[in-house]
Amino acid sequence: MIDRRAFIGTLAGALVAAPLTAETQGQAKVPRVGVLGPGTATEMLKVQREPFERGFRELGWEPGVNILLEYRYGGESPTRLGELAAELVRLGVDVIVARGPVAIRAARQTTATIPIIMATTSDPEKWGFVKSLARPGGNTTGIANQTWELDGKRLELLKEAVPHVKRVAVLANPRNKDQFPTILRDAQSVGLQARVFQVTRPEAIEGAFESIDKAQARALLVATDVQVLEPSRGRIVAMAARYRLAAMYPWGFYVDIGGLMSYATSVSELHRRSATFVDRILKGAKPGDLPVEQPTKFDLVINLKTARALGLTIPQSLLQRADQVIE
Repeated sequence: MIDRRAFIGTLAGALVAAPLTAETQGQAKVPRVGVLGPGTATEMLKVQREPFERGFRELGWEPGVNILLEYRYGGESPTRLGELAAELVRLGVDVIVARGPVAIRAARQTTATIPIIMATTSDPEKWGFVKSLARPGGNTTGIANQTWELDGKRLELLKEAVPHVKRVAVLANPRNKDQFPTILRDAQSVGLQARVFQVTRPEAIEGAFESIDKAQARALLVATDVQVLEPSRGRIVAMAARYRLAAMYPWGFYVDIGGLMSYATSVSELHRRSATFVDRILKGAKPGDLPVEQPTKFDLVINLKTARALGLTIPQSLLQRADQVIE
């Protein structure tokens, strides 16, 4: 005799379990992408996350639906990036998108098999991330932004904006000291006396500005640095305003929060473009076969509100050439 209750229970279980098993078997794996870099989630929301996700939507992906994005930010501590890279590898991500040389190196030291996309970095050949821009080899490719190479043009534009200035301070991380001789030479070529003020940790920024003030520099060039300076951009912009320095910055997001001027490619565009590399990798391309891209368009951004606060009158000829003027 069949136990009616047991039979019904078994049948119900089979009816529930069968569709789930079929669905699991027929369901494609949702790719998971790790995003690694300095800064915080709040700082990078508009600079990186929004354009990055917009790039995916333009390619037919919907973040959170058919692609999962895992963001990991190291804040002002570069040493955390290694731990975060290891965490992404443990999660089983299919691709890692890394921003800046420290994050890229951390990712490369953690995995030699997971594809790594460089969202932004300068001179990846010098860092040893790729064999060449045309044929990267290995598991790394992406975008190489020109940053250090633009310092000469930045100094030229700064001199044009404040022609009476003779001394310019250069705020820089000594880990990027290879760029110092070029900056000093470029400054001299436009009639400026440059002096480098080195900062190795965020806590030293205020002291550096005190030294700049004592040196009687009235203009400032902030060098490219994703380890200390970029994560501390709010503090740097505030210090430049306090000491009434006409400052040129390496990225537009400094100007968005009150910096005077920047000359650079759009970092948001770089992050939007990095989604294309992820898309191609997920569709079967090998990172070592994808040439590294370099931006060709650079924007001059001027904050007129900041200029007025500093008592500066930006020449009309310069304003007419600006790609963006913040009122």
